[in-house]
Amino acid sequence: MRVGLIFGFVALAAVLAGCGTPQERCIASATRDLRIMDRLIGEVQGNLDRGYALEEIVQTRTRWVICQRVTHVTATEPVIAPKMCLREYEYTEIRPKAINLAYERQKQVEMQKKRVELVRSSARAVASCKLTHPE
Repeated sequence: MRVGLIFGFVALAAVLAGCGTPQERCIASATRDLRIMDRLIGEVQGNLDRGYALEEIVQTRTRWVICQRVTHVTATEPVIAPKMCLREYEYTEIRPKAINLAYERQKQVEMQKKRVELVRSSARAVASCKLTHPE
């Protein structure tokens, strides 16, 4: 549930970063690193819960597409049938990836330590934002 709240906060902050008051934009900017760290900690926790990581792999595939449309009959032009061409397109595939669980646990501990530092610095920056941009 905590991870869901974090992702909700990240989504809300992303929306606020694109618009909103100067104070909201300042706060979003000041808490950016903390939001990133929370996302990374959530990924590591998910890896530990599953016992493996998920890896995104970009693949390329070729497919037939219509590259010339049917032209309609006119008084001087005959019907031209559609022309097909081969085109490449990319898609993303998610695959399981083996991980070292001991290393992931250690990484999580280090990230939690860093998060504590980020919470402190973000709190100071948010307070500064509120002073600089009162609503």
